[in-house]
Formats: sequence, C-alpha cells, structure tokens
Amino acid sequence: MAGSLQSVKRRINSTKKTQQITNAMQMVSTVKLNQIQRHTASYQVYAAKIRSVITHLAKSHLLDSISVSSSSKKSDDPMSSLGMLQQRPVRKVGIVVITSDRGLVGSYNSTVLKQTMTLIDNVSKADNKKDDIVILAIGSTGADFFKQRGFNIGYEYQGVNDVPKFKEVRPIVQAIVTMFTNGAFDKLYVCYNHFVNTLTSEFRAEQMLPITAENVGDLENDGLEEAKEGQIAPAYDAEPSQDAILEVVLPQYAESLVYGAILDAKTSEHASSSTAMKSASDNADDIISSLQLQYNRARQSAITTEITEITGAQAALE
Repeated sequence: MAGSLQSVKRRINSTKKTQQITNAMQMVSTVKLNQIQRHTASYQVYAAKIRSVITHLAKSHLLDSISVSSSSKKSDDPMSSLGMLQQRPVRKVGIVVITSDRGLVGSYNSTVLKQTMTLIDNVSKADNKKDDIVILAIGSTGADFFKQRGFNIGYEYQGVNDVPKFKEVRPIVQAIVTMFTNGAFDKLYVCYNHFVNTLTSEFRAEQMLPITAENVGDLENDGLEEAKEGQIAPAYDAEPSQDAILEVVLPQYAESLVYGAILDAKTSEHASSSTAMKSASDNADDIISSLQLQYNRARQSAITTEITEITGAQAALE
C-alpha cells in the first residue's frame, strides 16, 4: 500500500511540474500574440492602401491592357511588373505553404496541411500530376510533411521570427517571383491560416501570381465598395507612364500580400499555441484532482487498515 501511495504522489508531483511548464508557455504565447497584433494593426493600414490602389487599377482595366502589351516584351528584372503580369498556359502550379517551425500549436499545422492537400487534389484534377506541383515551404513542419510524401520542394525557408519584420520577407518574395518569371511554375497560390480570434482561425488559399484583375478582385477586405451594375470604370492618366507606375506598385503589392499572409499565419500560430497550452493546463488540473482523490482514498484505506490491525492486536492481548 505504501508503494501505491508513493507512486500516486510521484504522478501528482510530475503532473504539477508539467502544468507549470504549460502555464509558462501559455504566458509566452499570449505575450507574443499581443505583440504581433499591435504590429499587424499598424501594417494593415498600409496593406489596405496598396490593395485599394491595385483594385482601382484593376477596375480601370489598366492591368489587363498592360498584361496584353507585356506579352511581347522581356525584362531582366525578375521583380518587374512584366514578369508578375505574365500569363501563360498552366503546366506547373506553385503553392506557398506557411506553417510553424515547432510543435505544441494545437491543430494549427494539421489544418493548413490538410486543406493544402485538398487544394492539390483539386489542382491535380486539372490534368496536373504530383510532379507538376512545386511546394514553396515557409516553416519546417510543412517542408518535412511534403518531403515525406515525395513532393517537389522548390523553395524552403525556416526560422521566421515570432514578430516578422518586412525586411525579412522581401528576399522570400524576390525568390518566389524569380522562380515564377524563370518558368518554375505558371501559377502560384499562398496557403495559410487566417486569424479570426483567439479561438478561431480559417484556412485561406489566395492566388498571388500572375497578378490579374480577376485574382485581385477576388481578394477579401479590399476596403472598396463593389462597382454598381452599369457603372463606368474609372479612367487614369498615367504620369510618367503606366509601365513606370506598375514597376513600383506591383512589387509592393506582391510583398504586402506575402508579408500579410505570414503576419496573419504567425498571429494564428501564437493564438493556437496559447489555446493549446491553456487546454493542457486545464487537463493537468483535472488529472491532479483525480490523482489527489485516488491518493486520499488510498491513504484513508491504509489508515483504516492500520486501525483495524491495532484494534485486532489489542483484542488479542485482552
């Protein structure tokens, strides 16, 4: 019986130590979540403005006219508007998958990976085989997942900061756009978890390249009202030229799209981690309560046995 009591006591102490760790991890994740939310709030102002500009250009059909005229032009700069507007027959599809570099984040990674596989299945139905899918993995979890399943990993980036800086994302965007302009793939999707609130996130898959009026218009939260039926699209006089304007605006748009997705994904990751650690701490409370009850019952049983033995011995002496 003493051995049983010691065993239960050791389990109680072990669970309490684990609970201390999960409580600390929850506090750290909550602090990171608050930091990135403050950072995201200021960035969203810029992202909304650049998206509004692109949406206005799309409504004025400027993107369509430039993409048609650019088909006969070439540019040595991979970040040029000509490269990002280039439309060609889709033979290979690139998919940017944003996951975490670590575990203990609840269902965050599994949701992204499961929904991305669904997207790949849908793309594969359009006469694309697994070899025609190029994975661009941001985060080691996604990279390891697709490597194990034999997918072509065209690009891999690990170690994204808990609160990513814009300068950290710029080389990622340049590498991705360079692969597109060099023909590594003909269409690009960005897949990530969108932060809704602390308890909820939702999967998003947005087409990033080529930039067209259609996929710009499909993006949510552009901050613009839909054009009324029959309304004449706005016309623009470009100075110094349409090409010069797009050479500045489109790279900024591509960078804002990827950076915004990474910020959103990181926010969702921290929220998921905080929720998972809180759930673990609550479960530890339940386990401790159950073990404490088991310990008390065993102790009471041991005391009762000792009293019975003493009473029996006393009766025998009389």
